[in-house]
Amino acid sequence: MTTTRSTPAERFDRNVQRRSAQVLKQRVLEQQRTEFAGALAWAAEQDAIERAAALIVSARRRYLIGHGKSLGFASLLAADLSAGLSGVHLVDGAALRSLDVLGDIRQGDLLVAVCMARYRRETIDVAAAYVRHGGRLVLVTDAEDAPLAGSAAARIVIGADSASYANSPTSVVLALHLLATLTIASSKGAGRRLRERDALAAELGLYAERP
Repeated sequence: MTTTRSTPAERFDRNVQRRSAQVLKQRVLEQQRTEFAGALAWAAEQDAIERAAALIVSARRRYLIGHGKSLGFASLLAADLSAGLSGVHLVDGAALRSLDVLGDIRQGDLLVAVCMARYRRETIDVAAAYVRHGGRLVLVTDAEDAPLAGSAAARIVIGADSASYANSPTSVVLALHLLATLTIASSKGAGRRLRERDALAAELGLYAERP
């Protein structure tokens, strides 16, 4: 799958400026329909997600990193994985800093990096250093020739084109959803962990009841 590496301003000028709301809405919806169909076909034919899931479930500690918009994707994957797996840590620069992770790489550790165009240097530099110091890398990106592609033990390459000024999250979120689902399904203790979390959430009254 392919993606665009143009800037948001360039995409705004090309796709958004001087278009009516109705025309723009139809263009975005049609592009999303096409992209989603392509993403479904890609996921059905490729085994990249299965390979990445196998690495994640077999890891001792799992770290997730992304910067800019990719931090949102990394956070989403971390939340879904931590529901059924222990040892899942989001490298957010606050609660957990990249320097702490790089200074404590152990056998069996894994870094999952989400790095989409326009490829933030912080993610590239930290992930490259992680591999240099003996860690294993799973990469979620949007092009076969993206930075870090050659360093990853497994990589998921999913497109993120858009008819808007912002690259579409549709295919990326689909890939992450599949990745989390296959990983949790392969984890022997996931069911027990999920049930325990449900019981604790009820005990603490975390969620509002439906009216």
